[in-house]
Amino acid sequence: MAHPDYVSTSERVKTWLEGATLHIRFNNPAKHNALSVDMWEAVPPLLKLAEADDRVRLVVFSGEGGKSFVSGADISQFEDMRAARAAVAHYEQMAETTLMGIHDFPKPTLSCIQGYCIGGGVNVAISCDIRIASSDSVFAIPAARLGLGYRYSAMKNLVDLVGPGMAKDLFFTARRIDAAEAKAIGLISRFAPPEGLQALLGEYTAAMADNAPLTIQTGKAITREILKPSPDLDRDLCQRLIRGCFESADYTEGRTAFMQKRKPVFTGR
Repeated sequence: MAHPDYVSTSERVKTWLEGATLHIRFNNPAKHNALSVDMWEAVPPLLKLAEADDRVRLVVFSGEGGKSFVSGADISQFEDMRAARAAVAHYEQMAETTLMGIHDFPKPTLSCIQGYCIGGGVNVAISCDIRIASSDSVFAIPAARLGLGYRYSAMKNLVDLVGPGMAKDLFFTARRIDAAEAKAIGLISRFAPPEGLQALLGEYTAAMADNAPLTIQTGKAITREILKPSPDLDRDLCQRLIRGCFESADYTEGRTAFMQKRKPVFTGR
């Protein structure tokens, strides 16, 4: 039951307060919880409320239906929302705002993953502090199969989490990995059988309710300082490279092939 203080702007995002935990659940199960525009937009206002609410010690993200956490972008919006240059810029900015809002949220965040965690789902998960999963979960970053440009912030979160070697392995191949490999490379902290996932989540909700909030928030803030980018970072170069992907013939081909459910033929142009 939704708490009266936490009303989502989208019916495709459920929210409820349970003790000291605010739950935010992606609710688009017919499309494996693919993220639509309204789902992205629903999250920041909820986080703003939770930041000011002393009752909230932890925010948990999950997916409705037990088969998917988040499977990427909502395909029905893919053609119109991501085809035109202005629409691409809008979609990317919206996703960036939401993901950075999760990343910069001062209180602990956790992704409780069951089933498919693909593309944008991985981005949501790695924007959180902690990731736990069911043993039947599947992870992949399929950007290279679509020809799209991948944001600096998302790539940095991935590299910070699993290291540059494994980040490039997952990113270049777009291969799918299971929960055991995800844990081995540090993409998730722990996993449990599907029937044990709620009990595992309960360990974290109980710990955050009991432990000192200021100590935890300080640890999170200092970790963020440790991971800040080098002053040598060339952000303009990153933006140019990303834009080049979205303006390429390969991106048009990748998007078209995706819609037609066929294998794309990329030329590097």
